[in-house]
Amino acid sequence: MSKSAVTSKETEQKSIQLIEGTFTKGEALTIINDVLNVKINFHKIQRLSKTEGNSNDKCLYDNSRITELMTDKKETKAFLRALESKGQNIKIFSTINITLEE
Repeated sequence: MSKSAVTSKETEQKSIQLIEGTFTKGEALTIINDVLNVKINFHKIQRLSKTEGNSNDKCLYDNSRITELMTDKKETKAFLRALESKGQNIKIFSTINITLEE
């Protein structure tokens, strides 16, 4: 018996609750820095893999996403560090939504 592909709307999208919780300022800094570092390193590796083994490559690539993420990281760190320390915790919610590109 052959299996047919399922194409219902339920199978065309997926959500992952990546971060959901209340954290201290230090924990929030660690979580956000770690997530952004992984994404920055992903883009750096992608950039490197495009030119690996090609000695004729002039090493010109779009660094805009890496620059944007590094700026976001710097601004978020400054934002969190500037918060007054009144013993208040920080809530963070982050969802990854996966959909098929049409």
